[in-house]
Amino acid sequence: MTEISELMNQQDKIRNIAICAHIDHGKTTFSDNLLAGAGMLSEETAGKQRALDFHEDEAERGITIDSASVSMIHKVNGAEHLINLIDTPGHVDFGGDVTRAMRAVDGAVVLSCAVEGIMPQTETVLRQALKELVKPVLFINKVDRLIKEVKLTPEAMQAKFISIIDSVNALIQKIAPEGYKEKWKVGVADGTVAFGSAFHNWALSVPYMKEHGITFKDIIDAYENDTHKELAKKAPLHEVVLGMVVKNHPDPVSAQKYRIPRIWHGDVTVEPGRSIMECNPKGNIAFVPIKITVDKHAGEVAAGRLFSGTLKQGDEVYMASAKKTVRVQQVSVYKGAKRILVNEAVAGNIIGVVGLRDVAVGETVATTEIEQFEAITHLFEPVVTKSIEATKASDLPKLVEVLRQVGKEDPSLKITINEQTGESLISGMGELHLEIIENRIKTEKGLAVKTSAPIIVYRESATKESSPAEGRSPNKHNSFFIKVEPLPEELHEKILSGDLREGRVKKKDDSVVKCLTDMGWGSDDIRNVRDIYKGNMLFDETRGEVHIGEVIEMVMDAFEMVMDAGPLARDPCMKMQVTLVDIKLHEDAIHRGPAQIYPAVRDGVTKAMRSASPAMLEPLQVHVIDMPGEYMGAVTKLVGSKRGQMLDMQQDEDTAEITAKIPVAEMIGWSNDLRSTTEGKGTSSITDQTFERVPQGIQDKIIKTIRERKGLAENQ
Repeated sequence: MTEISELMNQQDKIRNIAICAHIDHGKTTFSDNLLAGAGMLSEETAGKQRALDFHEDEAERGITIDSASVSMIHKVNGAEHLINLIDTPGHVDFGGDVTRAMRAVDGAVVLSCAVEGIMPQTETVLRQALKELVKPVLFINKVDRLIKEVKLTPEAMQAKFISIIDSVNALIQKIAPEGYKEKWKVGVADGTVAFGSAFHNWALSVPYMKEHGITFKDIIDAYENDTHKELAKKAPLHEVVLGMVVKNHPDPVSAQKYRIPRIWHGDVTVEPGRSIMECNPKGNIAFVPIKITVDKHAGEVAAGRLFSGTLKQGDEVYMASAKKTVRVQQVSVYKGAKRILVNEAVAGNIIGVVGLRDVAVGETVATTEIEQFEAITHLFEPVVTKSIEATKASDLPKLVEVLRQVGKEDPSLKITINEQTGESLISGMGELHLEIIENRIKTEKGLAVKTSAPIIVYRESATKESSPAEGRSPNKHNSFFIKVEPLPEELHEKILSGDLREGRVKKKDDSVVKCLTDMGWGSDDIRNVRDIYKGNMLFDETRGEVHIGEVIEMVMDAFEMVMDAGPLARDPCMKMQVTLVDIKLHEDAIHRGPAQIYPAVRDGVTKAMRSASPAMLEPLQVHVIDMPGEYMGAVTKLVGSKRGQMLDMQQDEDTAEITAKIPVAEMIGWSNDLRSTTEGKGTSSITDQTFERVPQGIQDKIIKTIRERKGLAENQ
């Protein structure tokens, strides 16, 4: 710990990295090897212990569910380096953990199985890394399978590697932001690609092979002669991989120069922006939590990245979203399941902080109030919902507390608590996600609960432009004329990609101005944009109304209320453009308070929506389904029975691959259905999520079912 504390102050010797990959490509086994190399695990158990899967359900299911952090020391080229590593989940239901981990790191080691190659989730994790400007390197794992199972020659092995590298580079070319498409491609010659077997503890890269005189033939011989243990001594995985990491991944000071403008939109030419950009230990504190856990002794522990300043016990910090000042009680570093206290931590480190009461993931924690860091947005939204209730009525207060806790620990979950009716809803990425959460509430939180069958959350939208509708305040003194129309696809894409930032638009919001200017908008149109909320936009086209400044915040509040619960079934709205066309306000401020403005605006938006041919949109997922060729007909039939659309079909001698778009409402029990159709030999991975209009024939039935479930009158 003394050595770690010393290295935490040497920013050029720090590397913050994440291990990410498709499920079952060997991330946790790979991480074991790195821990063993740092002397934190015995070499015998490395690869089998899965030390960073320390939850019971992770060990039971053999998958990573939570990201886990560890700080360790490695000697590279004679110099000690501090490696802050985050091992992330591979299952798509836990992809939120990958997204959040990317905020804290500067480099990603992307694993790919040598036999399976690039899989759908490989593309997803690359997308998550590149969105946060995290630099990737590639490790091709399970090479032993190519030799023992597929029995490839050295030439065929090299061809297989080249095909995987080309696929990764094609993805980087497609996904990376401008300026990084070529620069961040991985290659054998420059040492940004390594390959090996995490299970057998060895790895190689071309620079390492040249330096130590090892060839592809030596690898094949090692398996043929059963001497792969010697290979692990000649080319230990941790030595090769961390050599690649130290050489090719940036230290925090270098990384923040290009990452900060991407994730923080304050002024970097003046303090505290300059300190954040420079990763300055002497500057103001700027800390962003990426994971909250609840320690039964210490309370809430926020793990995250310290972007500037030096944090120590007793420091007072300001939480921007919570708008309050709190005192830091402990600062620690992670060693897997353990937290070890340190006296202080300087900028550039991944640390745990105790004392940030009611903190949320993505919160901006700083010395004083500063521009907030960009919200951490996930690629996929939670689309499967269950109603959850305590088995005993007396446990309702405890359930509310536990759900709030669970929502903090896993921000990919959406928790809705109605304390009046006692109904609580949890929304997650898929059935497995909700099953794990329910299990943890019962076992780890010790609360007996029961859940409903899965519920699908739809979206509401307009399908054509409405004429302006009048919303009048209850006192009849104020009128708002509002029209709605579908949001143009181009704008919706910009919101999804993060180019058009969500939030209320400030007059000097350069990022919104720049984005819309690049799209060819004039300054008058840009000035009309007031609020971008959950994929919807509010425009203000009123002119010359003296009191608009006094009510516009309330107008935005009411707009957001309707976007959260639309008129058809009180489900959220999406892809809506809402325009305030005209406004008539009472001269006296006492007659235009919240009790008058909120109902008037809500009424105006709702009336306009009803005249814009409103429609329900349902979530659909694009799945890539792999199976032996003989099951192709049966799987095609299964997809058809689920209202699925076939997008692509590929078949070679033994295997087949189908890409299909399937409504989430039809996917309840999908894993079991696919397993029984293919006798356990088919696998399915989500690659995209979209919303499309519900077929006209079933829309009324869906609206009626949702309204009945929510206890709404039929035409309320």
